Amino acid sequence: MSESYVIIGDGIAGSSAAETLREEAPDADVTVITDEGEALYNRILIKEFAKGKLPEAPISIHEPEWYDDRDIDLELNTFVTGVDPDAHEVHTHDSGTYEYDKLLVATGGTPTSLSSFGIENADAEGVHHFWTFQDARKIQENASEADTGVVVGAGLLGIDLAAVCAAQEVDAKYIMRGNRWWRYGLSLDGAEIIHDALEEKGVECVFESGVDHFETDADGRVVSTVDANGDEFDSEFVGVAVGLNFNTEFLQGADVEEDNGIVVDQYMQTSTEDIYAAGDITRYYDVILDEYAQNGSWGSAKEQGQIAAENMVADGEESEFRWVSSYSITHFDFPFLSFGFPTLGDDECEAKYSDTEWRRLSFKDGKLVGGVLIGDIAPQGNYKDLIRREVEVADQKDVLLEKQFDPEELAIPQEQ
Repeated sequence: MSESYVIIGDGIAGSSAAETLREEAPDADVTVITDEGEALYNRILIKEFAKGKLPEAPISIHEPEWYDDRDIDLELNTFVTGVDPDAHEVHTHDSGTYEYDKLLVATGGTPTSLSSFGIENADAEGVHHFWTFQDARKIQENASEADTGVVVGAGLLGIDLAAVCAAQEVDAKYIMRGNRWWRYGLSLDGAEIIHDALEEKGVECVFESGVDHFETDADGRVVSTVDANGDEFDSEFVGVAVGLNFNTEFLQGADVEEDNGIVVDQYMQTSTEDIYAAGDITRYYDVILDEYAQNGSWGSAKEQGQIAAENMVADGEESEFRWVSSYSITHFDFPFLSFGFPTLGDDECEAKYSDTEWRRLSFKDGKLVGGVLIGDIAPQGNYKDLIRREVEVADQKDVLLEKQFDPEELAIPQEQ
């Protein structure tokens, strides 16, 4: 009998796994289950759609025919309620039971609502979270009609919502709890470049703040935001990006280890036999860092899906996940790119080259583990190569921070 593979989730991790499974096991049964109503789309391009810069057409990656052509069963609008690892079964709400020999969980997360922090009216009409294509449609529609707005969440997803407000000419306030945007990855020098760019686009940063509650009208629609300092801001549109809740409720009773996500090894195997996980939902063993880590980038999720599939077919430790991720922001006149793990480490260095050029590098045990590049991202390849090589270079920060960084100038022992 042919092997049966079931994938829960049709993001880039699940889809790349399905494609790899079909290539590696031409005669196997491959089923992809998703609770969304549409097949894989580009989660990067939905930002441009929400900004009003792109129509829907270029955003879809796979039409249902793509799955048909590869003999992959795609089950849309299907809600998984439980997994029985002993029986090797996936149970759904009203679509029956799916048997598997190997199972991949690639369900990602659901944006955290401020209501979980006790914020009044946090789920009112007009308060948006940005994760799915359907979210993008609602955001695009609301922002295009709104005159005023507020964005909450000083991170990589929050700035997408701020960019939407700027593109849609919404008079917006960007509320941040600390004294700068992405305070875990940037110093004030670096963050001020972003602050100035936001201000130029009509988004005002409000620091040392936070949301106290939202005011609504008689129809339950948000009309203003009151911050922790008691200041009130008109907001017909509110965008919130304060984290993700991972979609693992259906795994209760499956004995899958979790630690703010599903724990997997470098082969994408969970603690439960024949169950794998890939994508945002994983807390994986990073062989370069030599510790467990998480990463939400598109490239990382795609690679994890492929690695998981190869190991599922091999029924063992065939392929190892060894990856240096990157994440870019394209909302400004200058590029922005983070790579590796810029918020980790025990040492760092930085330099500012102009009003729109800045660089920061992070180290752990003398080795480069991540960084942020603003204005000039050309050195990224050389930096990522150093991370992959796991060489000790923290004692040569002056060379690493040279504007035209040349790795040949580094003194690296031959054995490294």
